[in-house]
Amino acid sequence: MVPSGILVTGTSFAAFRGLHWGLQTLPAPGPAAKNPWKWWNICVSLLHSLLSGAGALLGLWLYPQMFFDPIHGHPPWTLALVAMSVGYFLADGADLLQNQTIRQAWDLLCHHLVVVSCLSTAVLSSHYVGFSMVSLLLEVNSACLHLRKLLLLSHQASSLAFSMASWATLATLVLFRLVPLGWMSLWLFWQRHHLHPALVVLGGGGLVVVGTVSIILGVRILVSDILRSRSHQHTTKRKETVGSRTCGGGSETVRADHRGNSTLSLED
Repeated sequence: MVPSGILVTGTSFAAFRGLHWGLQTLPAPGPAAKNPWKWWNICVSLLHSLLSGAGALLGLWLYPQMFFDPIHGHPPWTLALVAMSVGYFLADGADLLQNQTIRQAWDLLCHHLVVVSCLSTAVLSSHYVGFSMVSLLLEVNSACLHLRKLLLLSHQASSLAFSMASWATLATLVLFRLVPLGWMSLWLFWQRHHLHPALVVLGGGGLVVVGTVSIILGVRILVSDILRSRSHQHTTKRKETVGSRTCGGGSETVRADHRGNSTLSLED
């Protein structure tokens, strides 16, 4: 008899691959039509993040014992949620390999490999489900990341919606990515003598990879969306202010050209 976790993983893989294939037959909306595969791939990723992130929040809210016993204490449906996520990451990896080169997608493929390796431990053993549920809290931040990317593809970088998505991405990165990663790191450190060395190495390596990527991602978004945006707005306002003063006669410099005519030079 096939274990239920593997059965759910296979069903999830087939469902997400079918969703990839089905959506790619549709045109992407507006400016995203130039790269329809990317648009629909991110839409599928957003769907998974909403499902798994909401499921992790609900599960940990209803069953807080998973924090205190992340190895054994869990309701049956939480194992199905973890297995569903494994199926998604396998399906997304297959979609990346089909539509991009290894050079283009190596970072995402490495991320998916690490995540699948860690979550599969829970699926195959029916243990560490609580630990995996905490890791799925990261998908709350991933949902914001996917929404931000969709707005970028839609050429909405200057919109209020994009600004709100950027701030939400940074806030959830701290609350639902860095905080869970910190908790998992501390738990793994405290329990290292009671766990198999291979699990410690696998879990520790995965936390280092995901944690490093998360910090780099947060810095990039902070610089590109917040700091550069503010700098651009400040420069634009300064130019507009100077321009208005210039047009009002406050800083004109009249210069004679070589033909004796007067030209108006606006000084910054």
